[in-house]
Amino acid sequence: MSSWSNNRKIIYGGTVTLVLVLLITVPVFKYFYKAPTCSDGLQNGNETGVDCGGSCSRLCQNSFLNADVAWTRFEEVAPHLYNIAAYIVNPNTEGEAIDVPYHLAFYDNNGVIITDRSGITTLPPHRNTIAFQGSVNVGKRIPAKALFEFITAPNWHKRIDPLSKITITDKNYNEDSGGSSLTATLNNNDIYPLSNISVYAVLYDKDSNAIGFSKTVLDEIPAKGSAIAPFTWVVNRDGKVISVEVLPVQE
Repeated sequence: MSSWSNNRKIIYGGTVTLVLVLLITVPVFKYFYKAPTCSDGLQNGNETGVDCGGSCSRLCQNSFLNADVAWTRFEEVAPHLYNIAAYIVNPNTEGEAIDVPYHLAFYDNNGVIITDRSGITTLPPHRNTIAFQGSVNVGKRIPAKALFEFITAPNWHKRIDPLSKITITDKNYNEDSGGSSLTATLNNNDIYPLSNISVYAVLYDKDSNAIGFSKTVLDEIPAKGSAIAPFTWVVNRDGKVISVEVLPVQE
């Protein structure tokens, strides 16, 4: 009888102790424990690198290809005013980099800088784009070349092309004594509207050299509908334009 009473006291005491331990340790654990996140500076959870890979949207270094700058061109559109653009190739089918800072500069024949511009650009998934600056004033100096560079390396994130349902039709380029113009029709084949679409146009001659470029912005392309992107230049290119490329980007 005494043995049973002692055992019962031990069981009761052990239960009370366990409850007290749980009441203390669980809140302490919850207070000090921090669940893995994609911004804690640690490789944890299912990440394959520090704050990248796995369930994180940011891609690790070994998971993306570097963007390539195919060319940098400029065109005089008025006395002392030039449009300048750099054509950027994104080889990542599901990789996007937003707000990438860049630097564009004009140089004269002696390699002396005339003027420069900084900006930001978005490198959309599975799409090429251009970094564009319009009507840059170079004063009375004549630019001989232009250079483009990223100020910091693009920060790549996983994203499927949001404009995969867009098709481009009816690219109509015209020239007259007052200049030139282009209209391009963008068709949205999705059931959802698309908003804030930047549309870049590149004009090519018979040798596939870019001889003109510009940018316009569409507020919205309605679901199962279309929108027209207009472009105008005060430049007449004397029939040299052979083909047109239109590059939409959601920025």
